Amino acid sequence: MSDLRIGVVIPAAGDSRRFGGDKIGQDLGGRAMLLRTVELFTKRDEVRAIVVAAPPDRIDDFRSRHGAQLSFHGVQIVEGGRIERWETVRNALAAVPEECTHIAVHDAARPAASDDLLSRLFEAAKVLDAVIPGVAVSSTLKRVSDEAVEAEEHDDVADAILGDIAETTRARGRRVTETVPRQGVVAVQTPQVFRAELLRRAYAQGDLSGATDDAQLVERLGEPVFVIEGEARNIKVTTPSDLSLVRAILGVREPEGRPTHKRF
Repeated sequence: MSDLRIGVVIPAAGDSRRFGGDKIGQDLGGRAMLLRTVELFTKRDEVRAIVVAAPPDRIDDFRSRHGAQLSFHGVQIVEGGRIERWETVRNALAAVPEECTHIAVHDAARPAASDDLLSRLFEAAKVLDAVIPGVAVSSTLKRVSDEAVEAEEHDDVADAILGDIAETTRARGRRVTETVPRQGVVAVQTPQVFRAELLRRAYAQGDLSGATDDAQLVERLGEPVFVIEGEARNIKVTTPSDLSLVRAILGVREPEGRPTHKRF
């Protein structure tokens, strides 16, 4: 299929708990992170529609802060899910025009993906029904127990002399149960691109619980998902240190004379 007509879904309904504030409103060179992410797609000829799914309990505030800029780019804002990411994507899918042959789902907090990555993904999507970017894992991976284990050490001499006021060394940690081989393991990124009919079918399944990305739902159908090379710069902002790294990648400075976590 050479004529791609892509609808882009950007889930933006998360609470940014690990970041400690509104991360998609952070200033990146005078523009909010969310706007930066949207702009990755606005100049692509293949993209016919962009849908952003907003927090349902803060949608009025979301529209007041981002609505004008998103509307300028023809972006449609819809109400996202209340708990799970898949709820948010499912709501957004309903707003993607039927004319779109493919749907790309991209994290709102990945504003540094390159145009080259998008080109490679979209080119692959012409012949692959489900294609996602991934990067090789370089760190050693360990599987650990669900429950933490506590250990402590007593000094018998100190106990005898000081009794209850003697110091005790304590540690808490989860036990390693397995070292996971790195061969064939990749860390998956977004955008994830799917033939529209396939992704809609994946989201029409009865039980979507436990899915951490869209490709996983396609896998549950028994359909193949293919990985192409991602890129190190395409990081997801999860913590304030990630925000600093993204600013360095994009070549923008922290806003002067404003709080580090200035938002729009």
